[in-house]
Amino acid sequence: MSDTSRFLAGIALIILASTGVKGAEADSIFRQLNDEWPGPTEQRLASGAPGPEYWQQRADYRIHVTLDEHRNRISGEETITYHNNSPHALDYLWMQVENQIFDPQSLSRRSETAPRLDGMSFEAFRNYQAEQGFDGSVSLSDFEDEDGNPLNFTRVDTNVRIDLPEPLESGDSMTFSLKWDMPINDATRVRARTGFEYFDGDGNAIYEMAHWYPRMVAYTDYTGWQHKSFLGRGEFTLEFGDFDVSITVPSDHVVAATGVLQNADEVLSAKHLARLEEARDSDTPVFIITEEEARQNQEEADESMLTWNFYGENVRDFAWASSRKFIWDAMGIESGGNEVLAMSFYPPEAEPLWSRYSTHAVAHTIDVYSKFTFDYPYPVAISVNGPVGGMEYPMICFNGPRGMEDGTYFGSPKSAGEWRFSKYGLISVIIHEVGHNYFPMIVNSDERRWTWMDEGLNTFLQYLAEQEWEDEYPSRRGEPEAIVSYMTSSPQVPIMTHSDLIHQFGSNAYAKPATALNVLRESVLGRDLFDFAFRQYSRRWMFKRPEPYDLFRTMEDASGVDLDWFWNGWFYSTDHCDIAITDVDYMQVSTQDPVIEKELQRQKEDEMEPTLSASRNKSLPKRTDRFPDLEDFYNDFDPLAVTPEDRETYSKMLEDLSTEEKDLLKIDDHFYAVKLENLGGLVSPVTLRVVDDRGDESEYRIPAEVWRRNARTVSIPLQTQRPLQQFIVDPYRESPDSDRENNYFPRQLEPQRFELKTSSLPKNPMQKAREAREQEKKKKSGEGAEASSADGQE
Repeated sequence: MSDTSRFLAGIALIILASTGVKGAEADSIFRQLNDEWPGPTEQRLASGAPGPEYWQQRADYRIHVTLDEHRNRISGEETITYHNNSPHALDYLWMQVENQIFDPQSLSRRSETAPRLDGMSFEAFRNYQAEQGFDGSVSLSDFEDEDGNPLNFTRVDTNVRIDLPEPLESGDSMTFSLKWDMPINDATRVRARTGFEYFDGDGNAIYEMAHWYPRMVAYTDYTGWQHKSFLGRGEFTLEFGDFDVSITVPSDHVVAATGVLQNADEVLSAKHLARLEEARDSDTPVFIITEEEARQNQEEADESMLTWNFYGENVRDFAWASSRKFIWDAMGIESGGNEVLAMSFYPPEAEPLWSRYSTHAVAHTIDVYSKFTFDYPYPVAISVNGPVGGMEYPMICFNGPRGMEDGTYFGSPKSAGEWRFSKYGLISVIIHEVGHNYFPMIVNSDERRWTWMDEGLNTFLQYLAEQEWEDEYPSRRGEPEAIVSYMTSSPQVPIMTHSDLIHQFGSNAYAKPATALNVLRESVLGRDLFDFAFRQYSRRWMFKRPEPYDLFRTMEDASGVDLDWFWNGWFYSTDHCDIAITDVDYMQVSTQDPVIEKELQRQKEDEMEPTLSASRNKSLPKRTDRFPDLEDFYNDFDPLAVTPEDRETYSKMLEDLSTEEKDLLKIDDHFYAVKLENLGGLVSPVTLRVVDDRGDESEYRIPAEVWRRNARTVSIPLQTQRPLQQFIVDPYRESPDSDRENNYFPRQLEPQRFELKTSSLPKNPMQKAREAREQEKKKKSGEGAEASSADGQE
């Protein structure tokens, strides 16, 4: 019988190490979450799938916007057709105007806390002053229904309520229009998801426009109107629709946008159109606009205007970018049966990184993400370089990293400063932002409420895509050991926390859920089960709006595994992982044969090191040496000698045993009880590696259910044919264990390196004054020499 088979056969013998379960919290960790989750409905089934009565609203937009690059403003007018697919009559509609966050009287501005000014850098202080001085208020006007009748509206921070003359009944739709105007922020100073970047060298700018138009607030089955004010963290909750958008810009600008360009023959030259067609059939990037052409284009501004028209079908949002500085490259890719044009737009300053990596990263993202979710359904995918560090919208994203002025760049960034000029910073942010097309642009989660549902899932898939880019790709997030410092830190809140209430935002909403899903895939479900269940969730909720419970239920429904303990620990608690081997009990079956057992006892005693006192007492003169008569029977008695009585007792015992019981006495295996303590509180599966006396290794994968009766301490039974010498928990670092030294038994120290530094005294004031006098003398001496030289020349 193999070690593994013996372990599986003996798993039922697990011994709970504590005397009871009081305080062990197993009942709460392994409790079922159905009572805490919203109950299943015909809109959202207990399986995690959308139900037969699932509904969601829809809003179609026709927009015309004009860019004024001299005033850095945009103005526009839009017509919205709103479809009430809910079972409810609506007395009013809500719109959101997120750029109103830049109003000095916005809730976001008025609720800001004081920054730490002491030690602030010049750049940070400059930006702080710019933010305080920028008034980005949005002007709204001319709300009218389709017959031209005015509609009353009320502004409430970043939202607008439109009062209807009569209720909008279930199944009906209405069309209305409005106008708006707003300034554009300098995104290099007033940091945001939108804005412009001005280039002093050539006097041009890149405009990246996001949440730039008033749009409908989502109305849902779980919260009604999702009209929580935009405070800056919780992003966007939006409805799907079709967008017909006309963008009027200076005629020498190049525009990238959500959707498909409808009037290419009006805005592009025949040469550029031909290159674009060539790119569709190319598996490497083709320049539509070369660097040389971009540099020529940016030399002198054209004051005339030109309108670019884009159509985005079944998207939840629309973003665009415009500049006369853009280089443009593209390549064709396939996703399932869908033809997709992967494209990049970037200024000459972004080279040499962008032409080499950007479009390839776009294509790679679609390849990998589609494998784990669904085929990419849109016709284009665009990456734009500009002032926004990283932000996502349907079919288009903004990505900040670029090369340095001298053409060099960093490899793997070690700081935020290096990230802006690094190869892997660029590749990673493009993968991440293009990946957002899947979550939340298609799987349309409520970002205003749950940041992690798109950022966490996307960061997880980003990690998978990075690992398929090249060997040993330096991923920042995904590996369990990368999250240890956060999981042991404070302050901290559970993942299941409202977006605007999160502490340590990036770690909580991006890194921890991504790590959790990686652990779920690698250590709990295994890749096959996880990939099937995750793909099922993704496809169930394409172009729909899932809640967290739909994800949790689908993963359990499709995998067939109860995961409530996992959601409890990773998503509903702030427990960390620290599983220690505290002790190991070692036993063998006694043969009960006195010849064998007493000889083993004698060997054990002979091998035992004498105590210090016994060693020193050995040479002391003894009284029995002086008086031998004091010795009697017991001085020569050997308690380990086998007696006739011992033999007779053993024989009688054997007579009373069955053949099977006699065979059990002959088992020469080694039995261990490995005592584990869950010091961090986070329940996890356990991988246990053991090393025997010959150096051979065996591994046991113990499911998390081992903790179900006591979540703090358990003993793991092992039965092996050879004696074991070392025990190691989590040898593959598949959990974010905070203390790896206690993963070994016997303990194994992990050596640390320390550095020696030279010691020196700072210069005292007298030394500094002396140096200053000497420098002044040299300066005067040099000036005198120059004057003499000048006199001689005259």
